Amino acid sequence: MILTTTPQVEGYAIREYKGVVTGETIIGANFMKDIFAGIRDIVGGRSASYEKVLRKAKDTAMEEMIERAQQMGANAIVGIDIDYETIGESNSMLMVATSGTAVVI
Repeated sequence: MILTTTPQVEGYAIREYKGVVTGETIIGANFMKDIFAGIRDIVGGRSASYEKVLRKAKDTAMEEMIERAQQMGANAIVGIDIDYETIGESNSMLMVATSGTAVVI
């Protein structure tokens, strides 16, 4: 599966448009990660635990989108967009939504 944020894949012609595909995931950050991230914010630096959760959420949403594209008979997804939002009480959850156009090249 070829994945790109651009509307085309260089060197390939899009032969068929299958439709819009999406993938979504919502992941909660647990209490201990919140504490360590808060400490990290005070002393400076990056929060590895949150970065790991963020990557996992993105990967899960992408995998879901790819699976839907494959079910439609696509072999590529163009115009991919990835959105990140915090939701829930006290913004305690992370939502990652991916979207793109499933195509055959």
